[in-house]
Formats: sequence, C-alpha cells, structure tokens
Amino acid sequence: MGSKILIVDDDAKLRSLLAKYLAGYGFETLLLAAGSGVLKTIREETPDLVILDIMLGRENGLEILREIRGQSRIPVIMLTAKGEETDRIVGLELGADDYLPKPFNPRELLARMNSVLRRSQSRTADPLPVNRKTEISAGGFTLNTLNQRLMVAGREIELSTTEYQMMKSMLMHPNRIFSRDELMNIARGKEFMAFDRSVDVHISNLRHKISAISEKMKKKIKTVWGTGYMLEIEE
Repeated sequence: MGSKILIVDDDAKLRSLLAKYLAGYGFETLLLAAGSGVLKTIREETPDLVILDIMLGRENGLEILREIRGQSRIPVIMLTAKGEETDRIVGLELGADDYLPKPFNPRELLARMNSVLRRSQSRTADPLPVNRKTEISAGGFTLNTLNQRLMVAGREIELSTTEYQMMKSMLMHPNRIFSRDELMNIARGKEFMAFDRSVDVHISNLRHKISAISEKMKKKIKTVWGTGYMLEIEE
C-alpha cells in the first residue's frame, strides 16, 4: 500500500470521488467530513499528508490548519474556493505546503501531492552521517538542515518546508539571482509553472518572519525586478 492520505471535506461526493481516484494510484485514504476529528486522526492513524478544505460548514479550515501546525509538521494541501486569494495567502502563511483552488482536475491534485510527499520524504530520509554538515551559514544567517530552523541574531525562526527550501538555496549560493522559475522548481518541482505567484507570497512571508527580529537582515533578501530574488551578502 502507498502513502496514507487524510481527506477533510464536507462534500461527501468529492470525498468519495477522491478516495476512488487515489486508490487507483495505490493510496490509502482516510475520510473526514469535519475538522473536529483531524488531530485525533493524525495521532492515531499517522497519515502522510492531509488534504484540507478551507470551508467546512461552520468550521474554518484555516483554524484547523493552525491547530495542526501547533502539534505537527505533517504536509497539508489546502483546497480553496476559486478566486479567494486572501484565503490562499493566509493558508501559506500558516504553514500550508500547497493549495489548489476548486474546481480542480484530480490529475493536478495528484501531481501536487506527489511533489509535497517527495519533499517531505527527503526531509525525513535516512539519518545524516555524523560528518555531514548540518548547518549552512552566510551573512549572519545560520540554517539548521535537521530541524528546518533559521537562526538570526541569536533567535530561531521556524520555516515552512517551502521557505526552508528557498532559503537553503539562497544561502548556499549568496549573491546569485534566482528566477521565479528556479525558485518554484526548487520548492515544488518542475511540474509547476512560473505563473504560480505563490513564490512571491513565500518570499514575503520569509521577510516578515526575519523582520520581526531584524529589519536590517530582512533587507538582505533583495528583489531583482523582472527577474527574481537574491540573498545579498557582502564579500
């Protein structure tokens, strides 16, 4: 049996369709119509990924996501209403790994699931050899590759998986300009196109987290207009 997926959506027809579709690709599915049982299911069933609808009747999926992130780093893909950009941005800021607006093509959901699962599995792969470097430092930043936290001015910042991947690449290659295409490929895989502007949202969120500690350090993540972003480090 493949990965175990928890689907949380109050649309019974959609839950059933997704369960049948994903079963055809070897996934085991757990189905919930409400958010009240999510944390209990995560603890007891240990799914590999959660697909979470933002609108759950009287419940708010964003609040459920906040509760999940308070206890777990399990990958979460949010399902959002078409055109609801604010919900999408808030979801990413709260730590969602990806999002997909309704209505959607199941093949696109499958592609996004596989991308998120690959990133999650690479993060929890075999333990690192004792001689492998577990910290990357440049320009006053130190990134811990084991716990996915960024150290700035003696204080730790917890990063989402996407923020971590972007920051890691920029720290490993300071003063190099990364296009939005490159950052999207780094964060989510080659199957996603540059028109997905969530790159800008993640960079903005990364800057916001850093600015809470140091405005000066925040300014080291430079926007290169018309191209992308770079981490500017004085030689």
